[in-house]
Amino acid sequence: MEATAPNCLFQPDPREPHPAPDSNSVLGKVRRILEVFGLDDETLSLSELARRTGLAKASVHRLSQELVQWGLLERRNGEYRLGMRLFEIGQRVPRQRILRDLARPLMIDLVQATHETAHLAVADGLEVLYLDKVSGEHAQISRPSRVAGRMPLHCTATGKALLAFGPRHLLDEVMTAPLTRVTPRTTVAPGLLAQELQKAREQGFVAEYEQTRIGYMSVAIPLTGATGAVVAALSVTAPTTRAKVDRYVGLLNLVGRRMTKLLSAQEI
Repeated sequence: MEATAPNCLFQPDPREPHPAPDSNSVLGKVRRILEVFGLDDETLSLSELARRTGLAKASVHRLSQELVQWGLLERRNGEYRLGMRLFEIGQRVPRQRILRDLARPLMIDLVQATHETAHLAVADGLEVLYLDKVSGEHAQISRPSRVAGRMPLHCTATGKALLAFGPRHLLDEVMTAPLTRVTPRTTVAPGLLAQELQKAREQGFVAEYEQTRIGYMSVAIPLTGATGAVVAALSVTAPTTRAKVDRYVGLLNLVGRRMTKLLSAQEI
């Protein structure tokens, strides 16, 4: 598939104008409060919320109280955490939910065959967003990947697959932005990244070695829907000492063909 394939399902159409959000509006402040919670933050104090958002403490307190009433935040022992209402709303996002539900059984089969970890990811901005993760019996990967976690597109196997086979505008945006070095082996030179992506197009898959975590590698393929557009990427991650790239590629391609049929039946 060419890099100029139709827009990824989860990417906005670049032809449509998207005005910058006002971070000082009420909704902008609410967004800042909700988004400062990291994956490791079970609870945050009011002072910490104010520090991270840069908002006045009184403003954070007032808005947080309303968010608690709506169930978007919960208050426990004087500190705040994300509320279950957010999880409930998130489960209603139709395309991601359908994609994850369709892929989950196949990911389990993939993990049973490889005994390693499988990831399902989509592009969101210049990052991959992990929709699902299934760990194998020998897997010991707790970081950096987690469901609902994010990583830069340019260093992950799933991200490189989305860049190599996805819409051209996404690749252009990544190439013009600074490329963060996650490990000493992360590709941060645009020219080298372009070479990696060209090789991926020729091979039909991406193999990434220690660019996101030392001692681990990943193999990923793009997943296409009814129109042939890339909708997600699927990967297998394993320690470099026991990686079997050819086997992973064969199994991923088998799963990819099944996913295309399932997605096409859903007209996704």
